[in-house]
Amino acid sequence: MRDHVICLPAPRGAWRRAVRADWRRPRGTVEPAARAMAAAWQRPYLNVFKHFRVEEWKRSAREGDVTALTDTRLKGTVYRIRGSSPASSYLQLPRTGTQSLGLAGRYLYLLFRPLPRKHFVIHLDVTTEEHQVVRISFSTLFKEFKSTATWLQFPFVCGAAAGSVNDSTARTSRRGLVGAAPTDVRWTCLVLDLRSILSLYLNRHYSHLKSVKLCANLLVKNLCTSDLVFDPGVTFSEARQADLACRGIAPMPREMAFPVPKGGRWHDLYDYIRFPPRGSKLLYDSIQKSCLGPAAGDQVSEDTVHQPPQSVTLTKAVRDRLSLVHQITSPKAMPHRCPVITKSIPEVHLTAPGPPRAGPAVEQELEKNERLHSMGDTGQSPAVSDGSIHVYAHQRSERTVQAMHSSSEERLLPDPILKLRTIIGFGGCSTKWALWTRNNAAVVYPCHAVIVTLQIQTGEQRFFIGHTDKVSALTFNGSSTLLASAQAGSLSVVRVWDFPTGTCLSVFKSHIRSVLSLSFSYSGTVLCGVGKDGHGKMMVVVWNTAQVSRGGEVAMLAKAHTDVDIQALKIAFFDDTRMVSCGRDNIRLWRVRNGALRSCALNLGEYHSLEFSDLAFEEGHVAEREPEDRTLFVCSRSGHVLEVDYKNVCVRSARRLLPAQPQGCPRQDQAGSGAGPGIAINSISLSSAFCATGSEDGYLRLWPLDFSAVVLEAEHEAPVSSVCISRDSRKVLCTTAAGNLGYLDIQSQDYNTLMRSHEDSVLAFSVEGIWNQMATVSQDSTIRVWDLTSMQQLYDFTAAEEMPCAVAFHPTQQILACGFDSGMVRTFSLADSDLLVEHKQHRTVIIGLTFSPDGNFMFSSCLQGTLALYNCMVQKSHVLRVLGNVVARDAGKGPDALVVSGDSRLLAFVGPSKHVVTVMEACSLDELLRVDISILNSNSTALDSAVRVCFAPVPQGELLVSTSSNKILVLDVKTGRLAREVSPVHKLSCCSLALSKDGQYLLTAGDKVIKVWDYQMRFDINFQVYIGHSEPVRQVAFTPDQRQVISVGDAIFLWDFLALPAERSPPGRAHSCESALLPGAEGSSEKLKDTSETPRQTVPLPLLSSPPCLDVSSVHQAGHQSISSESDEEEKAGLRDSSETVVNGDTGASVLVLESVRSEELVAVRPKVRQESSRSPGESANEPSKETKCPKSQCSIRPDSYRHFTPRFKASVLPQSFSSPPAGSEVLKLKAVIGYNGNGRGNMVWNPDTGFFAYTCGCIIVVEDLHSGSQNHWLGHAEEISTLAVSHDAQVLASASGKRNEDSHCQICIWNIQHGLCTANLFHHKTQVQAMAFSRDDRFLVTLGDYSDRTIALWNTYTYELMSSTCISEPVHDVAFSPFSHRELACVGKGAVMFWLLEQQGADVNLRVHRAPAPAVLGPVELTSLCYGADALLYSGTNSGQICVWDTETNHCFMTWEADEGEIGVLLCRHNRLLSGSNTKRIRLWEVTAVQELRLKGPDARSSSVLLQHEMTLDGTIVSAAFDDSLEMGIVGSTAGTLWYINWMENTSIRLISGHKNKVTEVCFSPDETHCVTCGEDGSVRIWSLGSMELVVQFQVLNQSCQCLAWEPRPIVAWEAESQHVVAGYSDGTIRVFNISRTEMELKMHPHAAALTAIAYSTDGEIILSGSKDGLVAVSSSHTGMTLRVLADHKGSPITVLQCIRKQYRDFGVEGSELWLATSLDRRVSVWASDWLKDKCELLDWLSFPAPASPEGLSSLPPSLAAFCPWEPSTLVYVGFGMQKEALFYSLRKKQIVEKISLPYFATSLSLSPAARFMAVSFGERLLRLLHCPTSDVQDYACHDDAVHLCRFAPSGCRLLTASHSTVLLWELIGS
Repeated sequence: MRDHVICLPAPRGAWRRAVRADWRRPRGTVEPAARAMAAAWQRPYLNVFKHFRVEEWKRSAREGDVTALTDTRLKGTVYRIRGSSPASSYLQLPRTGTQSLGLAGRYLYLLFRPLPRKHFVIHLDVTTEEHQVVRISFSTLFKEFKSTATWLQFPFVCGAAAGSVNDSTARTSRRGLVGAAPTDVRWTCLVLDLRSILSLYLNRHYSHLKSVKLCANLLVKNLCTSDLVFDPGVTFSEARQADLACRGIAPMPREMAFPVPKGGRWHDLYDYIRFPPRGSKLLYDSIQKSCLGPAAGDQVSEDTVHQPPQSVTLTKAVRDRLSLVHQITSPKAMPHRCPVITKSIPEVHLTAPGPPRAGPAVEQELEKNERLHSMGDTGQSPAVSDGSIHVYAHQRSERTVQAMHSSSEERLLPDPILKLRTIIGFGGCSTKWALWTRNNAAVVYPCHAVIVTLQIQTGEQRFFIGHTDKVSALTFNGSSTLLASAQAGSLSVVRVWDFPTGTCLSVFKSHIRSVLSLSFSYSGTVLCGVGKDGHGKMMVVVWNTAQVSRGGEVAMLAKAHTDVDIQALKIAFFDDTRMVSCGRDNIRLWRVRNGALRSCALNLGEYHSLEFSDLAFEEGHVAEREPEDRTLFVCSRSGHVLEVDYKNVCVRSARRLLPAQPQGCPRQDQAGSGAGPGIAINSISLSSAFCATGSEDGYLRLWPLDFSAVVLEAEHEAPVSSVCISRDSRKVLCTTAAGNLGYLDIQSQDYNTLMRSHEDSVLAFSVEGIWNQMATVSQDSTIRVWDLTSMQQLYDFTAAEEMPCAVAFHPTQQILACGFDSGMVRTFSLADSDLLVEHKQHRTVIIGLTFSPDGNFMFSSCLQGTLALYNCMVQKSHVLRVLGNVVARDAGKGPDALVVSGDSRLLAFVGPSKHVVTVMEACSLDELLRVDISILNSNSTALDSAVRVCFAPVPQGELLVSTSSNKILVLDVKTGRLAREVSPVHKLSCCSLALSKDGQYLLTAGDKVIKVWDYQMRFDINFQVYIGHSEPVRQVAFTPDQRQVISVGDAIFLWDFLALPAERSPPGRAHSCESALLPGAEGSSEKLKDTSETPRQTVPLPLLSSPPCLDVSSVHQAGHQSISSESDEEEKAGLRDSSETVVNGDTGASVLVLESVRSEELVAVRPKVRQESSRSPGESANEPSKETKCPKSQCSIRPDSYRHFTPRFKASVLPQSFSSPPAGSEVLKLKAVIGYNGNGRGNMVWNPDTGFFAYTCGCIIVVEDLHSGSQNHWLGHAEEISTLAVSHDAQVLASASGKRNEDSHCQICIWNIQHGLCTANLFHHKTQVQAMAFSRDDRFLVTLGDYSDRTIALWNTYTYELMSSTCISEPVHDVAFSPFSHRELACVGKGAVMFWLLEQQGADVNLRVHRAPAPAVLGPVELTSLCYGADALLYSGTNSGQICVWDTETNHCFMTWEADEGEIGVLLCRHNRLLSGSNTKRIRLWEVTAVQELRLKGPDARSSSVLLQHEMTLDGTIVSAAFDDSLEMGIVGSTAGTLWYINWMENTSIRLISGHKNKVTEVCFSPDETHCVTCGEDGSVRIWSLGSMELVVQFQVLNQSCQCLAWEPRPIVAWEAESQHVVAGYSDGTIRVFNISRTEMELKMHPHAAALTAIAYSTDGEIILSGSKDGLVAVSSSHTGMTLRVLADHKGSPITVLQCIRKQYRDFGVEGSELWLATSLDRRVSVWASDWLKDKCELLDWLSFPAPASPEGLSSLPPSLAAFCPWEPSTLVYVGFGMQKEALFYSLRKKQIVEKISLPYFATSLSLSPAARFMAVSFGERLLRLLHCPTSDVQDYACHDDAVHLCRFAPSGCRLLTASHSTVLLWELIGS
């Protein structure tokens, strides 16, 4: 802290990018572990060298010859590591071996080049999930592959340049260049898939990268980690077109990219090696460039040698793995009754594009208007004996639940209409849980969120429904009467079930974030669970379940945290208080005593380092036996089985199970006596006679209890996850990691497969009716065919390099068509087990594939919009026609994008845009009809888009279209007219729909639910809702016989459709033709349309006003009977009027009805046009202006609240004249904005669902892409923007600023977020807008004026007409709409909360308001902020630090607590969490779960139950905040001009956006233009990266102002990292020199007594010229700091400019190597020639410019500025106060002014482009002018909200920096 200089390293760019990636993840997803949350900052990639700042060598170590140098080819810094021995020269991260990098990225990117003719070695230490460190080494020194349990050694084979001698030699020998690197070795991008390496070679699970050691000899550019596959051969545009992001592939980021010259190809210049190769399941013996190209990159040249992979010998034991005794029947790939054999069907080898994506967590409540059917007691789950999962949608009013069945309402019958019959699937969260029932007749297992009981003889299933997320653990008590289950996810609960009845007895929180294992005691009175808490620490919890069978509650007996790993834990059957656990390196005995859970470790001796996986007690249920008689068996991943003496707590014996040895080799069964790895055992189970083990090699083995030999064994295709012996010891249940479930019958030695399942989400299915088969495709890259009768798998195709995404059965032949993500369409003959034909008409993902019902044609479409027609009249189909750009590209992927009518005549799809549905003739693809569905809603300005289409049965002639606005439109197929409309259908858009053949029933799928509708909508309740899926439903359809329904998503659900043909006739009451079209149920109101409506033929553009209303025929109007709620009526009413009155502050009159006033008499809403005032254009100046009349305020005094916005004072005004460049001819383009306006209030918005992120800086809205970091700039304001508001659907942004010079009202801009266009300008408030908010349904916008305006305005967001304007006698600080009703809003002000209620009656709008005073105990207080909480709660903050909680039903405050010491200006509430921000610079996170319960206590409520969870202190007062739905991460803005990324889970705060808080005093480019530097009055010097616009480093000098700075000039080719310096001058007369690379101050000097005003380097960087406020110019050495001379020629007037240039030889007749000039405020310029090495400095010229004696209209004199002209070496340019406003060109040769250019104002800054003849001049009138010399062409730019006091060209002249107060703008010259 000496000299008060603080060096503040900027936040790592990778952290910022990680924040961006984390924000773009879908809301509601649950990370699989706390580790994923901790690694979120490392996404999308982490620059390791940059993050750990390798150049400082503080967090890294180097040994030997390790130097940084500049590589001319890569044009950047690289590190050279060379030495005679690799061990003597290396670069190591981190610095010591005891530290860890903790990098969790799956892929490690190493950008390096081996030194020619040298060897190198690289060591990587990685940590597994089992906390074992494994070293991965690769080197050119290694001759062969070697492996141990902790070390993998790979030979590295260097590639050579294409066409070279070495390359030819390698091709001829078909071997790589083994040994030292060749002379022409190239730069290489090596991508190591660390997860796959550990999995393939060691069967370990990768956790993180611990350390890296780079040993000689090589050059290293960078080291990065990521979870994404970056392809250097793909551009960003190509990636977007091919939709590679969904496959986990992205273009190479700039920091990792190698330069490629224009027209060149990356793969021609560099090598790309991915190891292991993409999708490979083979083991390779070396790392080298193979024939496999990158993930999505370039094609490999034809002459590439395709060398087969070399097999790897891991160990002798693994290589010779044979049956120990004999093999029994392995799991059947196909039941014996199947008529066809699948072995000859060709396999498709492709790789799934990435890891499976986690689906959204299941919502606890489907919809607010839907409730469970036949639930009985709300405290218990319903019985599920019939297998049905049914939710009934029922009309209800707010807070009132009606009876289940009303005698007057008619509903869809039968009820229920669906019954769940079968689920095909197993696992979901884990595949290790499967249990036998006590009678051994059934097995119990989880399938995602459903628990299934399967009868092994009959195949019947019974279901346990209730979990909202995937089930993670199961356990039975000893009698199988109680079943306990736990679910994964953040809401980790445990359920206890009565197994015989299927009733849920109890539901309770587990207190564990992720339950890994459950164990019931034999009696069922004790339940134990183990898992990890929110911090990732292992936790054991014991519950008392003794009373649960009698209706009692479950109580927690004890819990304990432990640092040891636990893989399995079981309660001893002989003592409910004793437990045993095992895990990595430990076996522990646990016991509950006196309410405490304690444990002791077993002394393992030489087995202390084993990883134990499972345990089992010896068989026996006799409670009289003593505990010491029990033996415990524990198995391990290394093949050891330990017998533990429970009494003596010791290891009795140990055996190591090894694979069978070759013949002639003796067996070795003793522990530790065998060589090679043992059998990795995952599970163990014991009976009284034998033991069963399941191992990683896929074998189920049966052993005698002495493990002398294998009795039976069964081999599986995947590792065995668990084994379980039945109670009668006759069967062994077995599960595998691939999702297979089966059992081994010991007596018959037969293996029976009970269930096969996809390993990932099912994408689509197709059903055919002749052979009763179903085909499915999944994200696990498999195609499977199932028998619908037995639900057994018949065929299994594996796609190893492609993902199947669409499938279709031929309707009459055994032909299956499948579409892949590569664009390939293949047809297979199931009868002949043969591939028929491949079609290559598409180039990207197939989104539609279907056959015509008659089987004559096939249709396919892809994501690029291509549509193909095939002739299928012969077995091998062929293409008939291909059309491009006809199917919508942006409609999204789906299994049923193409539909064909039942008579095979018509084809329908969404396209060519998502707003249009097209109908074609199926046989020719001739277009018949095009329907524009975007304008069919007359009440919305938003464009609706189509999602899915479906044909009704042919006689009806209708086409159903589901839309993005949650509607189903029924269109006439012939005319395209809208017949009717159903809305809403689902909470989100309907992704799949299907109609029964008789046209009576409609199936829809959306979210995670299925709905069955009465298609004619004849009842009061027209649909039934069914749940069960834990992930979104992808597709739903009827089976061909219409007796069943199939839905797919997380698994395959088969439902019985109970509406038999006899019941499908209309119910008892008759319906006319008109009544059949009437609307049906609550939540599905239909709107009848006139048959005369015809569709548009073109897609419309967004309208500035509401679209024209469609006519409604009189016939339909007569038959229309509305049963909509009051809120529905309000939505339909036209919003034509507005209300206006004054709300009295008197508390006695608490309810007022506001009168209506015509809105057109109040204000003119002017889309895209700005008028002089609120008067309409037609009014004359003499007519009185009809404006809002507000009561006169006693005095407009700013309230005592920082939350109230006050614009920064500005003396500048807008320019009177402006020479705007013609559109398309602009020379300057705004590229980036540096800074955030901390003076705004709520001026930052972020939508976590869409990733939209915007903030303000001055008068500019900056929209930043959090993924790429790119900025868009919305320019529509001229004044400082005060606040922002974003709609809930993130489609509209509202921004507000003060009034312009010519306006009488401030400006509100309405922006279309998708297009970035301002669609409307609103003018109503007279001063400033304090706050804005959108209603819950985005129909209304409320705007709040400041303390001078005191007006609340309500706007219709459809038309942006003013509906209501209300003036209040006191200032109001904040406003918010209720999240539960669009009719309720609240605002806070002085001592009160005002609750508003919006009422609509036809065209009239009434507002009711209730003013609720704050509690008297708070005294005179300002309520400064508010937010709505859970149901009926409102939180408000005060200027004294209290938080008040209000009941919105009674409008009274029932609770307060002191939350801070200062004013609370920001409040956010999500569920049971509350965030507060104050002027004490603190943000706090509160747990407010108990507040809802305390609401019932009223005034007696206390704040003791409100818990402070987290707290952070930032750098300024909190002014804005935006968080995700869980308040776990978000963004916070402060008055210091900083936007912080906040992560409560990691308790971290990272600077995301930063800028200067005070005025910027100087800006400057670095010589190579990679960086720029700024300084300000706050005493800071900040270095910014121009590539990412991120703050690199900040130097802070306390209590001083930095007035000027300069960057040391250096030739770019000679730059070293240590030579980058910046010199800065301060207000105390000191000069400081900062080393940028080392982030430290190198030199301080004090040559001046007054404040510095200008500073410059000499052209060689050896001398520093500095000028001060007193006019002295000092010449100092940049190395020693010594002052060489002081020039006093300008004494008495501040120096404004110092500039140095190189002087031509013998120019002007004086000696010297450079020219420099000094300019002072008194309009004098001196020009000098100097040679600093010879200590010569000679005055060349002296200029004085005249000026008037007394300036008129100027508060201060403009600066005098001069600069050498780059394009005229002997000329300088001068601007300043003078006789005229002009720029003067002075010739040093001619000694006279040679040119004058007129200026509109006196200049404040001047800069001349070194490259082109451009001159930039800025003015105090907020104007930047660009002049082209000598033509004097002018272009003016106005993007600043204050005087532009700085403009600086870059050395190349391609960029320009400008500054206005604290805002810095970066411009690019187009075409330069």
